[in-house]
Formats: sequence, C-alpha cells, structure tokens
Amino acid sequence: MPQTSGDVTDLPLDGVRVVTLAVNLPGPVAAARLHALGARVAKVEPPTGDPLAAACRSYYDELVAGQELVQLDLKSEAGRASLWQLLDDADLLLTSSRPRALERLGLDRQSVRSRKPRLSYVAIVGDPGASGDLPGHDLTYQASAGTLRPPQMPTVLVADLAGAERATAESCAVLLHAARTGEGGYREVVLSEVAYDMAQATHHGLTAPGGPLTGGLPGYGIYEASTGFVAVAALEPHFWQELVRGLGVEGSRRDLEATFRTRPADAWEVWAQERGLPVVAVRAP
Repeated sequence: MPQTSGDVTDLPLDGVRVVTLAVNLPGPVAAARLHALGARVAKVEPPTGDPLAAACRSYYDELVAGQELVQLDLKSEAGRASLWQLLDDADLLLTSSRPRALERLGLDRQSVRSRKPRLSYVAIVGDPGASGDLPGHDLTYQASAGTLRPPQMPTVLVADLAGAERATAESCAVLLHAARTGEGGYREVVLSEVAYDMAQATHHGLTAPGGPLTGGLPGYGIYEASTGFVAVAALEPHFWQELVRGLGVEGSRRDLEATFRTRPADAWEVWAQERGLPVVAVRAP
C-alpha cells in the first residue's frame, strides 16, 4: 500500500467518501493514495474486473487493499441505478474512461452535476478537449513527449504514475473547493500533458543526451564496480569535494571509473554512508 509521510495517525481525508470507476493504473494508484490519506474508497469494476488484476495481481492487490470492491455492469439500467445509490453519500467521483463512453452512461460532467451538484469529480483522460477519445497508454504518451530512448522500453510508467499523483492533488483541490463553497468541483487530468510536463527536464537539456544529469558531470552518474554498479549524485560542491578527497583522485571521469572498479558496489555504499555521501549501490527491480 502507498505510504504517506508524517504521523500515520494524521489522516486529513478521514470521513471523505470516494467512488472510483477507474481501472488500469493511474486511477487505482490515485485511489490508493486517497485511501492512504484517510478516505473511504468504493472501487466499482466491470463484470470482467480490472485489467490490472490480470496483468499484475500482486500490484492490483496492493492498490485495492482496504477498499470496498463492487462489480457493476454499467451498461445495464440496474447497474447504473446501483452506482447512483453509491454516489448518494459520496464526496468524490474518480473516472478514467474516454469522454464519449462516460456520456453514453450518463456520467459526463454535465449529467453528474445536474444530479449531484455537491459531488466533486476528477476525470483522468488521455488527451485534452476534442482529442479526449483518442486511444492511448503510458507508452504512447511518453513517445509523444520525448521521454523514450528506443529500443529500450521504459522502466517507469511516467505518465501513469505522475498522472496518479496529479489526480490525487486535483482530488484534494476539488474537495477543498466543495468544503468552502458547498458545490462540487470538476477537474481533468490529461495524461499526455502530464507526460509532456515530466519531459521538461529533457526538453531544456538537463537530462538530454550529454546534459548535466546524463553524463555531463562526473559527480552525477552510474559507475561500474568490481561487482555491480554504483549511483553517484555528488552535485553540490561540498559533496563533490569530499568525494574526490575520500577517493584520493583528482576528479576526472576516468579517475572515478578506475577507482570504483576496485570494490563491490555494496562496499562502496557502506563507505559512502560513513562519510555522508550520496553514493548507493544500484539494485535490480
């Protein structure tokens, strides 16, 4: 289950009731985060279940822990009626379906607002405006944003996971708006825009090939050890000075490469911890 920072007894969303229709990844991660903040979450799934459960059961189980799971066929009148009953005492509705599909179910923004004006609503969509019905997933959003390095597949689902955190933030914002005004708010989280925002460090050259954080600075990089690899993040001058002093080198990349190859990665991590330096062994997922 996602962890929150600070006092675990401090649950700022205690008493908040969330109904989520969102399947796959961004929505369930956001719902799990809201639950970790104290919200009571009812997760509504189609009769076939959440595709995430079939793709990665352990992750699915982790994300839905502590939530009420309800299976409804929203294409049927009975299923939709049951959903509206769930929404009677809800504070927030979270969705991740394409706008046209929500409209067919009577769950578009206008329809929900007309029936539940105090209900807040966060919709996760792929693209903005008229492009909202275009199909897509994390891989395509990252491809368009410029965060991929073909042919390697991404190890972090940037659009999905950052989109989940944005959906959590937008949920808190609309809940605050509702508490202040008595009217439910509405926000959209656009995954293609999230991917673009996450790519800004690359677009500005910070993490572009040859940029400062992709090999341009010897104090920030990955070095091969005698066994394994170490990640070195000695960006600040005092860290860099202490690193080269401790290693007994002048500070060129070649110096660091030769020195780090003399010990195992785990040994270098211990060495760095003793000196308060940001050097850790690279671990497999």
